[in-house]
Amino acid sequence: MVWEADNMTRSDYRSLCEGPSDNHCTVFNERQKKPKPIEVFVYIDPLCPNCWQLEAVMKKLTVEYGRYLTMRQIIVTERPIQPIQGKKLRGSDMRREEPHPFPSYKAAIAIKAAELQGKTYGRRFLQSLRRRLFLEDINVDSPDVLLECARSAKLDIGEFQKDIASHGPIKALQCDRRLMAEMDVHEFPTLVFFNIRDDKEGIKISGNYPYSVYVEILTEALGETPTPEAPPSLLDFMKRFEFVTTEELAIVYNMDEPDVIREMKKLKLKQLVDAVVAKSKTYWHYIGE
Repeated sequence: MVWEADNMTRSDYRSLCEGPSDNHCTVFNERQKKPKPIEVFVYIDPLCPNCWQLEAVMKKLTVEYGRYLTMRQIIVTERPIQPIQGKKLRGSDMRREEPHPFPSYKAAIAIKAAELQGKTYGRRFLQSLRRRLFLEDINVDSPDVLLECARSAKLDIGEFQKDIASHGPIKALQCDRRLMAEMDVHEFPTLVFFNIRDDKEGIKISGNYPYSVYVEILTEALGETPTPEAPPSLLDFMKRFEFVTTEELAIVYNMDEPDVIREMKKLKLKQLVDAVVAKSKTYWHYIGE
């Protein structure tokens, strides 16, 4: 099997993360009227190329099975210096890339500060940060660059500057590190699936795998076969995620890349999206109101 059942249950996570009142973590504080049955903890190093490569799978899971699961992002800043040899799966030899040389602690603190304004703003900030790092090779630890990312993510700049200088993001990052240590996470990305309807052990998978593997794990965690929803229109998808690659769209919509490009060019003619070519890849940016 390519995944393993961990010896920690979700209630163990809760007791570990909540801790004393002066070091409280907000991971479990969100309340939903109708909780979704599956909670997925996504451990990422925000500056790791392999974690960015997982974005297409995460978007597709969210689109097709979003009514079954909630994803909680765990930020990790401790990365191996040397490349890690990936596992072989169904004939594919997946080698893990060497992490980007820029330090990541300041960027991680900034991500946590952005998340205080909401999950959507936190996602936009991380996306903006990754664009500057991987596409423009800019040192994202620069305060000016972090501020540019905040503006691009449409954050409340005053609140962001106040939060990034406070202890809140530091405590949240410390909580993420405790979770990483207790779950014995050493590779990034790592996903842990919990069924909140019982107190069974979680299912952990490290590395990047084909989409079908994650659906199989979701099925095992649910105890039944989930029914996928049809994806939204390309325009609605772009409104939601704002900046995606042709490859990501091809994966989400099960289309060939030339077909994706043809459809996206139609949106470009309507001045709803713009194309950005960088490092031999085409990225699409939503620019409509």
